Amino acid sequence: MAFTLVAFHAHPDDEALLMGGSLARLAAEGHRIVLAVATDGEAGAAASGYRAGGGLAACRRSELDRSAASLGCARVVRFGFKDSGSSGSPAEGGFSTLPVAEAAAPLIELLRTERADALTIYDPAGGYGHPDHRQVHAAGTYAAAQAGTSLVLEATIDRRLIRRLIRIVAAIPAGLQVSPADYDHAYSATAALTHRVDVRAHVDAKRRAFEAHASQASADAGARTLGLLLKLPRWLFRLLLGHEWYVEHGRTPGAPLDDVFATLR
Repeated sequence: MAFTLVAFHAHPDDEALLMGGSLARLAAEGHRIVLAVATDGEAGAAASGYRAGGGLAACRRSELDRSAASLGCARVVRFGFKDSGSSGSPAEGGFSTLPVAEAAAPLIELLRTERADALTIYDPAGGYGHPDHRQVHAAGTYAAAQAGTSLVLEATIDRRLIRRLIRIVAAIPAGLQVSPADYDHAYSATAALTHRVDVRAHVDAKRRAFEAHASQASADAGARTLGLLLKLPRWLFRLLLGHEWYVEHGRTPGAPLDDVFATLR
């Protein structure tokens, strides 16, 4: 049986980083994948060259289309909310500053129009804490309740494993200036996870999605996570990024499932 999944994300490239392998796998299995993105990511970091012409927003819209195509998404929907930025003070009128009902309104309409069987959002922490990511959790939870979408899964990362990955990335020359301690409360604890999805057969598509977001692998100074991950040898990329994690609303954690649609089946 084929299902329709709406994958709700805050910015272009989030879909590739958090669940690119899952989207590619589900599309390959014949499911309809609708990629919904709240903002164009115009406040994101990028090398100055990517801000020329139509600006970073136009660049990132094109990158999102290429990523979605590489993952097999059937439809891309942009809600056009303002990117809040990642500074301590969100931009005025940014997505994260909106009332939850307002932020959720276009998603409710999309879920109803698509007759979605499932929705993916983020964990309550918004992963690493970006305000737009936290709003995705709040607005997505609200939208699913209003639209009657029963299956809601939080795309997340096993906190224990990301701390290990941070140690590896931080050891790369000119790597990120981060510490595993920065992730003590980020993403999700291992004991909370309900799904561990094997995407090793689809890491090539996931890597192509990474490559599509070239602006987010760039910086005028310093390093970017996406750029560092793309420097990994393919065997190590597959080893480190060959599984993706979810927390299903209403499911008691146990042995992690490999099928995001297990409840619907």
